[in-house]
Amino acid sequence: MYDLKHVMYEDGLNQLNATEFFSEIGQVYLKEESDCIGSLKAIIEPTSSVAEAIHQKAYQLVETIRNQPDIESSLDALLREYNLTSKEGLVLMCLAEAFLRIPDKKSADALIRDKIVGVDWDDHKGKSNKSLVNFATWGLMLTNNIVDVNEASGVFKKLVNSMSEPMIRQAVNFAMQVMGKQFVLGENMPEALKNGMKQREKGYTFTFDMLGEAAMTREDAERYFEDYMNALRAVGKEKAMPNSPKPSLSIKLSALHQRYNVSQKHLVMTELFERVKALALLGKELDVEISIDAEEADRLELSLELFEKLVRVPEIGEWGGLGLVIQGYAKHAMPSLIWVTLLGKELGIEIPVRLVKGAYWDTEIKDSQIRGLNNFPVFTRKENTDVSYLACASFMLSQAKGVIRPQFATHNAQTVMTIIELSQQHKNDQFEFQRLHGMGEALYNEVIRQYGKNVRIYAPVGLHNDLLPYLVRRLLENGANSSFVHQLVDPTVPIDGLIQHPALVVNKNKPVENPLIAKSDQLYGDRLNSRGLNMNFTSTWKPFEIAYANELKREWRAAPIINGTTLQEFHDDYDAFAPFDLTHKIGQVRTATDQQAKKALDELAKAWPAWNATDVEKRAEILEKTADLLEHQRVELIALCTMEAGKTIQDGVDEIREAADFCRYYALEARRYGEVKELKGPVGERNIYYREGKGIFVCISPWNFPLAIYLGQIAAALVSGNTVIAKPAEATPMIAYRIVELLFEAGLPKDVIALLPGSGKRLGDILTTDPRVAGVCFTGSTQTAKAINMNLASREGAIATLIAETGGQNVMFADSTALPEQVVRDALQSAFVSAGQRCSALRVLYLQEEIADRIVELLKGALADYVIGLPYNRTTDVTCVIDQRAKDGLMAHIEALTEKNKLVAQASLDVELQGYFVAPTVFEIDSIQTLTKEHFGPILHIVRYQRDDLLKCIDEVNQTGFGLTMGVHTRNDHVIDLIEKHAHVGNYYVNRNQVGAVVGLQPFGGHGLSGTGPKAGGPLYLSRFMNERSTSINTAAIGGDAALIGLSAKL
Repeated sequence: MYDLKHVMYEDGLNQLNATEFFSEIGQVYLKEESDCIGSLKAIIEPTSSVAEAIHQKAYQLVETIRNQPDIESSLDALLREYNLTSKEGLVLMCLAEAFLRIPDKKSADALIRDKIVGVDWDDHKGKSNKSLVNFATWGLMLTNNIVDVNEASGVFKKLVNSMSEPMIRQAVNFAMQVMGKQFVLGENMPEALKNGMKQREKGYTFTFDMLGEAAMTREDAERYFEDYMNALRAVGKEKAMPNSPKPSLSIKLSALHQRYNVSQKHLVMTELFERVKALALLGKELDVEISIDAEEADRLELSLELFEKLVRVPEIGEWGGLGLVIQGYAKHAMPSLIWVTLLGKELGIEIPVRLVKGAYWDTEIKDSQIRGLNNFPVFTRKENTDVSYLACASFMLSQAKGVIRPQFATHNAQTVMTIIELSQQHKNDQFEFQRLHGMGEALYNEVIRQYGKNVRIYAPVGLHNDLLPYLVRRLLENGANSSFVHQLVDPTVPIDGLIQHPALVVNKNKPVENPLIAKSDQLYGDRLNSRGLNMNFTSTWKPFEIAYANELKREWRAAPIINGTTLQEFHDDYDAFAPFDLTHKIGQVRTATDQQAKKALDELAKAWPAWNATDVEKRAEILEKTADLLEHQRVELIALCTMEAGKTIQDGVDEIREAADFCRYYALEARRYGEVKELKGPVGERNIYYREGKGIFVCISPWNFPLAIYLGQIAAALVSGNTVIAKPAEATPMIAYRIVELLFEAGLPKDVIALLPGSGKRLGDILTTDPRVAGVCFTGSTQTAKAINMNLASREGAIATLIAETGGQNVMFADSTALPEQVVRDALQSAFVSAGQRCSALRVLYLQEEIADRIVELLKGALADYVIGLPYNRTTDVTCVIDQRAKDGLMAHIEALTEKNKLVAQASLDVELQGYFVAPTVFEIDSIQTLTKEHFGPILHIVRYQRDDLLKCIDEVNQTGFGLTMGVHTRNDHVIDLIEKHAHVGNYYVNRNQVGAVVGLQPFGGHGLSGTGPKAGGPLYLSRFMNERSTSINTAAIGGDAALIGLSAKL
């Protein structure tokens, strides 16, 4: 790692070069926050005299601002009045982000009723002198007053009269439109340029942001590209004014290409490169600077590589008008700036760089936790971000002088004054400030008046119904009471507390990082969370890539195991081939004989009493050690899942994570279940309650989760005190074999488990008809589960336990309040991840008629770019299905519906692929009732519905008899509650995808034709593997109760 102090003070920058330094950007992601802040703070920690000087100037600045009349902008006032710590603020955000884009009146009215009633808008009446706040309050208060609510149920009873619906809609629409105008400078560039002229006359200038987020289709990207080109032409006609430089343009790379992510780097560096190059060349021609906005951390390195390729184009580099945005809240901010400086020095060019605090903080935190990365790319305290920002500013004004042209975007008076102080120290006044449109105007009016600095306004341009993502980011950034924007104009907030130097605040924090924000390892408190893999940073991807490539070359084996011995005898002996390449041998498999199945039962029956008597703590520790081994052997296991089951790298990561989570969760649960409980009763009697294992459990696992479900079943049975016969799927025995080896390595006694690969029908009949089997844990088809149940019921002996998780005809509803882009992202992932071979996968997407055409259009566009390929290639979106039988069944269904003209979209398939590939396909059908069975693969069916028919559609879904997963996309809480109440499903997902249930958080399993319960990964699961026992002792029978006598004596 580089030494920042050496770079800043000891001519260390001249000893570095851009190419070699680039890896430092990814490496810093792995550093602890405290280490990062320690080095950053060291270069900006002020002397007492400097700190006092900055403090006095900042104090005077804030005091001057507060003494001026009308210091709040309309948007500042709105954010302060309706801050996000209030119910009203949250409701306002929900309405603003959804209302203006709802296409049908009924859904708009329903959303208003859902969100507004019960909120005390009247309390805000007349509290602001800003028309925006008063208009918003008036519209929302009016709406609330003409709606009658049943307080007991919280459900709307009626509207006062039928004529009030248009009035409600008009009132809220007015409030939302007024608010939208405060966020958006204009709906098009001519309007924005006209509206901005008054600000330019005051000494401001603009950088324009075209509203719209990530492109989902090629058509989206082309439309955004044309919008940017037209914006450049419009801005190009503007002239610099005496105190107002020429406006510029800000662009988002995600808007310019539908596949802007690391896995599609080849497209980014070719297709996206050409688009940005065209924009830059036009910008040069028209003298309009362009800034590339920063986005999520996962795409940072990719964006920098693209930027380097662009500025190495002589016409662009020499122009000096293509710039970057760096986020101060990120650990990588400083090394990114150093790299940009080294690049600029090497090429002899100037690079504009806008330094911002950052707008995706909550997303970065949540994403890191969910993905199990056990680190954050961003700082977890505001003051840490402020330290990083000032350290970066110091570097930009000193070491990067003449290479980086600094642009400081901030609304913080203390930051502003510190930057001015730093610029004087480093004798560099070649910089500008920036602020957001509608915010921080009072601060910068004074900065312009006192210091004459250029200030550029970041101003969104576009239709108000495209405002959602920008609005949410601004509200989250500045919509809390702790925001400087609020506190600057709030006279109740002491100025001294507002302008503390962040380095001095950091010194008081123990620990440096925020202790309230858990890293992923500690996310669940009493159990260790599984580790994920970030494939988007070179620091974590490169070591994995090398090791993974080596593991892919291996061959594996599978054979029966009894008493820890791999048996040489076999029923069948065959070479196994990869399902994605039928010419690639991956290992050899021996299947178990009938006699071996019977022997396994004999041996496990003998081993059960001792294992059942083993202390639960020891059994739990074996599972926890197994989880550790899974993560230690992760690369090999991911490769094995790839080669035998055709899993992509990410699917393999998810598989190991879920298996490890099962082990640790069941270990924790076993300790809870293993407690002997004394039940209170009458004196002279002692009653105890405890659980123990049932005996031999047969675990029959599926091929679609050959590691996670397989090990999850085994772990639950073993830790509960049962001995286990592991019967893996016929397609994936080598994974099963390797896991048994790891169990033994973790300390599992070799006589408590037997592995029997082979025919499910042949071996299954032997095992499930044997009276010594106490229970069967099965995941697979409903038909097979019924056959197992029949076997268990027809045999002699005790009634056996059956735990079955079977199929589902899983659906998702999307009403017209939903965001179409979010629906499409989640539907694609739910339907096509793992080639649609998940029990929870989406099979039928119900779309409200009013948004169906738009979503179908997006689905078509997205599928057009899907990559169907080999699972070990990062570019692959969807890979193979498991075998020829699966492929044949899916192709028959595709052909049948295609003949009926039901085809909506289908991804293209490379005919050169030598495996079991089925192209992801979307059909439109009339009703779910036309589907006679679940089609277990990458096929999605669409059903359109009318809003008033929602309950009828839910009833149709219920009539299928399946009840596994269901999703809904809506902004209406009433719709969420309505579906939850009427749908018969085990797992219900709201405004997200419906795959990837997390162990312990989203216990998985259904009912009806979808399974018996209890839910895997849930608090009741282990109970089905155990017998309950109670013992009652008459303690008085030996002559009396000594304890009772003792109590009597005390009286």
